Amino acid sequence: MSNPDELLVAISAAVESERSNQMSLTVVVGGAVITGRLAPEAVWRERVAEVLKDSDRLGPFAGVFGPDPRGPRSGRGEAPTHLHFHLARILQGSLGIPETGGMYRVAIKDVSAWSVGDLSYSDR
Repeated sequence: MSNPDELLVAISAAVESERSNQMSLTVVVGGAVITGRLAPEAVWRERVAEVLKDSDRLGPFAGVFGPDPRGPRSGRGEAPTHLHFHLARILQGSLGIPETGGMYRVAIKDVSAWSVGDLSYSDR
């Protein structure tokens, strides 16, 4: 979307202000379907940093994901520009990749379609 969807920006802002990770969302970005739960950016950064810190090869990158020195975007009066997914999967056929869920950051302006809820597939 060249102009970010105002409703999607409002949903992201609500997640940021509540510091909740219970909002499930499915988005289409560049033809890929990503489904999972939204997390506030600060929480997302913290979790990514934790994972990287435990890696021998990727540990040096953990600091990049530390808290934004300017503070949270909402505290600066700025609208969110990205969705931060936690426990998310890229849907491919009948599979969700990765099975356990991953951490994805998606630019709101790049979302071409979305729906509230977490899509999942069943073999039944």
